[in-house]
Amino acid sequence: MSSFVKNELNSKNGMISTYLLIGGVVIALMMVFGILMLLAQGGVLDLSPAAFYQFLTIHGTGMVGAAAFAAAGVMWYFLRQHVTLSEKIFKVNMVLFLIGVLMVIVGVFSFEYASAWTFLYPLPALSANAWGTVGALLYLFGMLILGVGFLLLYIDTGRAIIKKFGSLGKGLGWDVISGKKAEKDAPSPTVVASTMVTIVNVTALTAGATVLIMNIINVINPAFTFDPLLAKNLTYAFGHIFANSIIYMGVIVVYELLSKYTGRPWKSNRIFLIAWTMSTTFTLLIYTHHMLMDSVMPKWMLIMGQALSYANGLPVLVITAYGALMIVYKSGIKWDMASGLAFLSMFGWTVGVVPAIIDATIVVNHVMHNTKWVPGHFHMYMGLGAVVMLFSFMYYLAKVDSNLKTNGLDKFAFFAYTLAMIAVSVQFLVSGALSTPRRWATHFPEWMGPALFGGIAGILLVIATTIFIVHFVRYMRERGTGFGELEQKDVA
Repeated sequence: MSSFVKNELNSKNGMISTYLLIGGVVIALMMVFGILMLLAQGGVLDLSPAAFYQFLTIHGTGMVGAAAFAAAGVMWYFLRQHVTLSEKIFKVNMVLFLIGVLMVIVGVFSFEYASAWTFLYPLPALSANAWGTVGALLYLFGMLILGVGFLLLYIDTGRAIIKKFGSLGKGLGWDVISGKKAEKDAPSPTVVASTMVTIVNVTALTAGATVLIMNIINVINPAFTFDPLLAKNLTYAFGHIFANSIIYMGVIVVYELLSKYTGRPWKSNRIFLIAWTMSTTFTLLIYTHHMLMDSVMPKWMLIMGQALSYANGLPVLVITAYGALMIVYKSGIKWDMASGLAFLSMFGWTVGVVPAIIDATIVVNHVMHNTKWVPGHFHMYMGLGAVVMLFSFMYYLAKVDSNLKTNGLDKFAFFAYTLAMIAVSVQFLVSGALSTPRRWATHFPEWMGPALFGGIAGILLVIATTIFIVHFVRYMRERGTGFGELEQKDVA
C-alpha cells in the first residue's frame, strides 16, 4: 500500500490552496473571454475590434499567467518534501502576482491597451492612438512585477536544490549519468523536473524582464530605440519557454500521483535523467520556431529551431507517457477524479504536441503559422494537458486533506471537460487547415462555422471547469478534516 505520513499535509497547504484557487478562477474567467471572441468570429456576437483585441490580450496573458501561478504552487508542494524552501518568497510571489494582475487588468480595460501578450516592440509605444502611454505602462510594469515575483520563486528553488544536492547539474542527475553515483541514489523525478524548470525559467524571465524594461523606456522616451529583431527574440524566448514550463511543473503531479495510487515508485533511471537534460537544453532553444517566417534571422538558427522542435517532443514526453502506461499496467489501480485526470493529461500532452511538431516544419510553418492552427495546438497542449494536471492535483488535495467526496456531477464534469476541450482544439485546427488567420477580430462567412462551434463547446467547457472549482472551494472550507493518506481500497 502507498500511503502518506499524516503530518505531510500541514498549515502550508492553506497558501498552496490559495495558489490553486486563484489560478483556477482566473483560468475559468479567461475561458469566458475566449468564448466571447469565438462567438464574435462566428458572427453571432457584435464585438468591436477594439474590445476583441483587449479580450485577446487579457485572454492570452491571463491564461498563461494563471496556469503558471497554479503550477508553481504544485511544484512547491512536492519539492518542499525534498528541499527546504522559503515560505516568505512563496508569499511574496503571490502578492506580486496579484499586484501585477491588477495593473494588467486596469491597463487593458480602463486604458484600452491591446497589444496581445506578445507586446512586440515598437507596438506598445506606436499604437496609432488605439491606446495611450498610461495603458502601455500599466501593462508593461504589471508584467514586469509578475515576472519579478516568479523570478524570486525560481531563484529560491535553485538555491534550495543547490544547497541539498551541491549543484543544479546534480539536481538533474548528471553525476548518475556520468556513472559517479548509482541509479538508486538519483534525485527523485520531482527534483529533476523542478531543477529543469528552475534553469529554463530563470533564463526566460531574465529575457522577459530585459525586453519589458527596454519597452518601458521606449514608451517613456521614444528617442530610445533598439533592434526589433533582438526584441522579438527576447520576447519569444521569454513567452515560449515560460509557457512550456507550465507542463513541466504540472507533470510532477503525474509522477507523484500515479506512483502513490499504484504503489509503484517512479524511478529516476539513467535514461530518464538523460531525457530531462536533453529537454532542458532543447526548451531553451526551440523558441526559434516562432521566427521561421523572419527571413532576416540567421539560417542556422531557423534550422536549429526546426530540428530541435522535432527532437523536443521525444525525450521527456515519450518517456513520461510510456512510464505512465507501464506504471498503471496491471497495477489494480482504482480510478477516481485525481488519478483519472492525471492520466488524461498525458493523452492531452501527447496529442497536443503533434500539431506543434508539424508547424515547426519550415515549409509548413510559412503557410500555417499565422493561422488558427497554432492556437489549436496550444489549446490542446495546455487545456487538455497542463491545466488538467492542475485539476488533478486539486482533486487529490481535496481527497487526502478532507472528508469531501466526489459525486456524479464531478464525473459529468470530467467527461464534459474532455469532450469540450477536444472540440475547442479541433475547431482551431480545422480553421487552420482552412487557412483562417489567427488574431483577426472579424471573419469571412466561410470561416465562421468552426468558430461558432468552438464558442458553443466553450460554454460546456466553462460549466465543467466551474464544477471542478466549486469542488475545490468546498474542500477549502473543510480543509484539514482528512487523514493525509489514501485509503487502502484506492491502491493496489
